[in-house]
Amino acid sequence: MRHRIYLLAQSYMPAQTIHIVINPLNPTLSPWYDADPTRGLIETPEWTFTISQLRMWPVHI
Repeated sequence: MRHRIYLLAQSYMPAQTIHIVINPLNPTLSPWYDADPTRGLIETPEWTFTISQLRMWPVHI
């Protein structure tokens, strides 16, 4: 299994500006987040998400 990290971007509707969300739990990795499925939760400065709420674009080879 590969170790994965990801960035979170945030915007409000309508999406006129987008900004990258900092990682408050890991300042040395910030703004990146560790995609650790064993944790179960992703905590951001404003929201808490479950791993099942993560999405990605399809990979086209």
